[in-house]
Amino acid sequence: MNIYWFEQTEADVPEQDDWLGPNERSRLTQLRFPKRRTDWRLGRWTAKHAVAVYLHLSNDRETLRSIEIGSDPSGAPEVFLRTEPAAVSISLTHRAGVAACAVAPSGAPLGCDLEVIEEHGDAFVEDYFTDEEQRMIAHARRLEREKLVSIVWSAKESALKALRCGLRLDTRCVAIGLGDGWPTPGEEPQGSGPHLSLSEYSPSRWLPLRARHNKDQILHGWWRCSPRLTRTLMTLQLANPPTVLVMRELKPWHPGASTYNAKRKSS
Repeated sequence: MNIYWFEQTEADVPEQDDWLGPNERSRLTQLRFPKRRTDWRLGRWTAKHAVAVYLHLSNDRETLRSIEIGSDPSGAPEVFLRTEPAAVSISLTHRAGVAACAVAPSGAPLGCDLEVIEEHGDAFVEDYFTDEEQRMIAHARRLEREKLVSIVWSAKESALKALRCGLRLDTRCVAIGLGDGWPTPGEEPQGSGPHLSLSEYSPSRWLPLRARHNKDQILHGWWRCSPRLTRTLMTLQLANPPTVLVMRELKPWHPGASTYNAKRKSS
């Protein structure tokens, strides 16, 4: 299965709202706080363009208005094209002024997440991570601990989104492993050794993850880190590494534009 990944920042979002559909405009008026409104608009802008590229549509304002992002009963995003369900699955996330949208074929549950790489205390790890994950983090080199914590936490968020549960479930019901394995009860984390190291991984590559839900359900995923952000994606099916969607000539955006140029970049 092929999955696509698309990112935008707050600077990419136009000031006007004429690219939002009627239901989206109504929803926007219900958001009271400026930060919430900014994040919501960024997420919708990102998702609409990702869907437009995936479905080979234009990015003119009329087409963008026709792509509406709603929510199913679990809160997961749903895509409508001219009020009809679109043949696409998406997951949305935003963090620190950046939004990402993962896109897959219709009916393919998936979840994506962005996390800032920052310091987390031992109490955070003890409260939200499994015993096996805690041992894996304990084996990490000191300078790489926060990156590993960010990867594991982000992967949990992505897995719970793919399961249509979100953080309503205990995060310890999902166990995360890097590579093709995962921590198993009573065993050392795969590849941990005396000091688990992430130094061999290139920030330009997507690398594999796995998650185990309630000891029997397996999810498959990918992760990648920049110096500031961790990106993760999880699915219930085996999938190829995400293909990054890149928009050309997106800035400045012209509301009356009738065409767009886009390319798909493997990474």
